[in-house]
Amino acid sequence: MINKERLFARILEVGEIGKGEDGEINCLAFSPEDKSAVELVAAYMQEAGLSVRMDAAGNLIGRREGRNPHAAVVMTGSHIDTVYDGGMFDGRLGILGGIEALQAMNEQGIITEHPIEVYIYRDEEGTRFASGFSGARHLVGIVRPEILSHTDKDGISMAEALRANGIDPERVGEAALPPGYAKAQVELHIEQGKVLESQNLSVGVVTGICCQSRGKIVIKGDAGHAGATPMNLRRDPLVAAAEIILVIEKVAQGKGTAVATVGRINALPGGVNVIPGLVEFSIDVRAQAAEIREAVIEEILAQAREICSKRSVELDFQLLSKGGEPKPCSEDIQGVISEACETLGLPVFKLPSGAGHDSGSFASFCPMGMIFVRSKDGISHNPAEWSSPEDCADGAHVLYQTLLKLAIQVN
Repeated sequence: MINKERLFARILEVGEIGKGEDGEINCLAFSPEDKSAVELVAAYMQEAGLSVRMDAAGNLIGRREGRNPHAAVVMTGSHIDTVYDGGMFDGRLGILGGIEALQAMNEQGIITEHPIEVYIYRDEEGTRFASGFSGARHLVGIVRPEILSHTDKDGISMAEALRANGIDPERVGEAALPPGYAKAQVELHIEQGKVLESQNLSVGVVTGICCQSRGKIVIKGDAGHAGATPMNLRRDPLVAAAEIILVIEKVAQGKGTAVATVGRINALPGGVNVIPGLVEFSIDVRAQAAEIREAVIEEILAQAREICSKRSVELDFQLLSKGGEPKPCSEDIQGVISEACETLGLPVFKLPSGAGHDSGSFASFCPMGMIFVRSKDGISHNPAEWSSPEDCADGAHVLYQTLLKLAIQVN
């Protein structure tokens, strides 16, 4: 049904843009590299026989017409921007797999009742401007004017970067799609974890996208001389932080599929012969239910306060972001994806997403679903990110069948 070699060749070709000496890819949102990647994918869309347009927010759309051009659109796609030193599969597989599915339909002369559109949703990662999912959110009418003033590490504002890409920052709200525009949104994406690999499966059916909260814990004690301050007279915030980090791990382990991560820690003043006076560290908590996420945070903070009280240090917690409610995938679309797997002789395996995705923005706009593809060693956001040509083809085959079913093949 789809051309495996063509699909993988395109993944590799796009992966050359912004590629460094060690294989790392830097294709940040609205950067020159991002612009080049979008232009290359636009050429792929044209080769596939799609009509191509860019909306007011910079999202690139390739459209395959249906027998009824006024029927609700079946949407698919993902993002092309990367994190710093990222990989070549995150997001890109969903875009290129969607183009491949539509090109295969054209080559086979298939007619569908509904139009199908494949999207590049811009600025999914939020790495450059701390803005995440802005392209998808603009499509569903969520406009955040404040992000236009966000600047990158070079002092370039998001508004300036948009203008450099030919996008008027004052008009991004015009990208909003009207109610009823979409029949469904389906995203093909690498798993970015080890679950499918642990099950020896190439493809999975996603049940929902997690909700997450991010915060910062700051602990204040007394800086002091490492040799002259007896152990029993110390108010060491780093030791308290170490205890709390172990609590974070233990609490999350006891809450089903919840996960909690400390990814960044800083101890000040930072001398090898100085007891720290202040420690701050990040905390990222995710779960498939908001009440579980909140329970994890509350239990962690309760135990953290006890630890700090016993050690006579001060604790401050700042909630930096709260990712709202979890985004369940449509049961109907899960069913269509499951049928596609069965048609192809692939096992039906369901799993949640522990990462955020563009599709989450569509959860209240139209029925939404996701297909996961196995990630080697569960690695993502890393140059070592890899999914085999065979696994990518399996995912694209499932997407092809899913889109056909949703768009209703008529010949």
